[in-house]
Amino acid sequence: MTTNIMIVGVGGQGSLLASKLLGAVLLSEGYDVKVSEVHGMSQRGGSVETYVRFGEKVYSPIITEGEADYILSFEKLEAARWAAYLKQGGEIIVNTQEIDPMPVIIGKAEYPTSILEELKTKGVKIEAIDALSAAEKAGSVKAVNVVLLARLAKRFAIPYGKWIEAIENTVAPKFVEMNKKAFELGYNL
Repeated sequence: MTTNIMIVGVGGQGSLLASKLLGAVLLSEGYDVKVSEVHGMSQRGGSVETYVRFGEKVYSPIITEGEADYILSFEKLEAARWAAYLKQGGEIIVNTQEIDPMPVIIGKAEYPTSILEELKTKGVKIEAIDALSAAEKAGSVKAVNVVLLARLAKRFAIPYGKWIEAIENTVAPKFVEMNKKAFELGYNL
């Protein structure tokens, strides 16, 4: 059986680091892991997605509509944009932060209201958290990715220490302690 995880957000939010950390932990647990490259506008502000697939044997890194067991969304509008990829019974873990896309910034559109409520009325299971506040407590708004990853970590029977080890081995040394704190805060929310 293969587990499919999409990590979606806006360029500059750290989806690549989240994918690397997730992949490192899963590899350390002996899974066959496929991590896609970042797709989309990885420059700050553009929509991006990465795929992480793991299991006994995984042949492709790509997730198609209706296949994702989990969507880790760094922003509410991105959760709605990618919800069709969620499988029946899957779950979206979403940061409640709102980042205005370009049409909103230039006044051509308004940020949609009630995004998460609309998804819930369609039967989508959602855990919405204020990852931005937790990241700020950890020392940087850039740690939203690790806070969200910690919420996802709770869905797997992988020891807490393995996640911390992945942070220590993957993150630049000067950011390790801040990311460990962000993981702890996210895990214990």
